Amino acid sequence: MSEDIEVRRRRAAWRAAHRGTKELDLLVGRFAEARLPGMAAADLERFERFLAVTDPEIQAWLLGPPSGGAEGEFADVVAEIRQFHGLA
Repeated sequence: MSEDIEVRRRRAAWRAAHRGTKELDLLVGRFAEARLPGMAAADLERFERFLAVTDPEIQAWLLGPPSGGAEGEFADVVAEIRQFHGLA
């Protein structure tokens, strides 16, 4: 089980750092590098779903004005990333 979660963490780290735009590679990738090692399985699962969201949506959530809850189930992930980078 622990090996499985480590594989998932490595895969998520790679996906986070290779989003397709330099801005998101840095924002999401650096957050993942710092937080994934200690992330619990449930949080990892939510982060994996977050990584499946399109780049334009993630970029709007992270770099745009607060969206009043448009992030839905990812509101806490978005808030954590924004706070991590001093964008909150």
